[in-house]
Amino acid sequence: MSEAAAPVRTLDALIVGAGFAGLYQLLRLRRAGFTAQVIEAGDNVGGTWYWNRYPGARCDIESLEYQYGFDEALAHEWQWSERYATQPEILRYINWVADRFDLRKDVRFETRVTSAHFNEATNRWLVTTDRGDAYSAKFCVMATGCLSAARVPDFKGLDSYKGEWYHTGEWPHEGVDFTGKTVGVIGTGSSAIQSIPLIAAQAKHLTVFQRTANFSVPAHNGPIDEEYKAKILQDYTAFRRAARASQGGVVRAPAEKSALEATPEERQREFEIRWEIGGFAIGGAFIDLAINEEANATAAEFVRSKIRQTVKDPATAELLCPRDYPFATKRLCVDTGYFETFNRDNVSLVDVKNNPVSEITETGLKLQDGTAYDFDAIVFATGFDAMTGALSKIDIQGRGGLKLNEKWEHGPRTYLGLQAAGFPNLFTITGPGSPSVLSNMIVSIEQHVDWITDCLEYLREHETATIEATTRAEDEWVDHVNTVASFTLYPKANSWYLGANVPGKPRVFMPYIGGVGNYAQKCDQVAKDGYEGFALDAKEPVSAR
Repeated sequence: MSEAAAPVRTLDALIVGAGFAGLYQLLRLRRAGFTAQVIEAGDNVGGTWYWNRYPGARCDIESLEYQYGFDEALAHEWQWSERYATQPEILRYINWVADRFDLRKDVRFETRVTSAHFNEATNRWLVTTDRGDAYSAKFCVMATGCLSAARVPDFKGLDSYKGEWYHTGEWPHEGVDFTGKTVGVIGTGSSAIQSIPLIAAQAKHLTVFQRTANFSVPAHNGPIDEEYKAKILQDYTAFRRAARASQGGVVRAPAEKSALEATPEERQREFEIRWEIGGFAIGGAFIDLAINEEANATAAEFVRSKIRQTVKDPATAELLCPRDYPFATKRLCVDTGYFETFNRDNVSLVDVKNNPVSEITETGLKLQDGTAYDFDAIVFATGFDAMTGALSKIDIQGRGGLKLNEKWEHGPRTYLGLQAAGFPNLFTITGPGSPSVLSNMIVSIEQHVDWITDCLEYLREHETATIEATTRAEDEWVDHVNTVASFTLYPKANSWYLGANVPGKPRVFMPYIGGVGNYAQKCDQVAKDGYEGFALDAKEPVSAR
């Protein structure tokens, strides 16, 4: 029998994606006695960390917090080498976890889900793949990741370019050697900020094309602090519990004072302390940096002063100073030597805010004013179609043939980021409307997977056929997400949180900014109240009995 004619396989749950979310979901469902299968486009596990192999790729959450917390033994046995782990080390970790729990046997690799259609006659999802597979699953769990759909700009002439071009989100697994080459990098977001120092160290000459300057803070990376690690492992359960109850899924001492209440000397001293700590520490210096423009401006100017101190050429330094949006309202970047790179003789910065790239030529690119540049290689560090991009590539149809892309044509709508009305038994892990990208993703992933698994066990125990977010609950949650966001400065930035980096994508603030701890309490209360806001149908159709 040909693969295209393969019989439909019946499962309790079909999981899409074998990253941190998909693997933990598989483990939880397996332990709960459900039959489950993971479909993964790559040839191995890893998700985001499988695809993102660009030079300098590393996590901006500290290693000791960016790891699974469901099994304390993992934290004791795995040895991280650095404060901020690199992509290769994170990939080794997730492979180690997959081997430890023998997860690969339930993963179908090198396979993409092409469609998922809900059958109202059977209350099951029919899922098909590009390999000709077909699955009938009672539940479908989308563990597709928030930053997994790379966005290559539709530049005129790209097909004519005779050099090599790459996207940071789809980097060749064998790596790229830029030694002796002229290279152009388009974009100055997180992947660019991480990769530019390493590309510059190899290239004959590197030209960076910047549309919007980004705030970036030093990682001050180094070996793991063994004393700090030992302190965490003394009571790791309590440490993870604190992370789950926190604002961002990381354990930090909360700020207690307004930036405007502090004297200039006190502010400077606190910012300096946080700068020396490195990473996201500076964002927690004062309680009002995210909600008060005047307070935020003090942090923004502090970072700009650091850029001016670092970059020797005053004109280049000013170009690198962000001024178009409040501090940290775009994803704050964490770097190792980014601004220092612009002191190199082989690095140039080109401002394309008012003179954008108009086309890619056979030998390089051309700006709107006709200025041309020739390159041996071009790197597109242009980000992702965040949070919804991976889902939009799948033909997902719910009740009455309702297409998810049509439902979300004016922006994603969910209840708790877990379900969309009209799509029974379909769950999204860290979907739009949940803390997701505004949090430590591992903490948010585990919270979602645990909630989904508990929900499925509840449905099984109560012989319930379907669970579906109600339109009213969805509307109220979407309103709440937007209301909470409106109290902050985040919507003032044209960020990928709003989908602003994708032409034509509706401008909707997608993540929930109310905090990981508050969100988890809401989810727990919903479950405690019999899954309030969800419609539960206890009637199995005759054809499914």
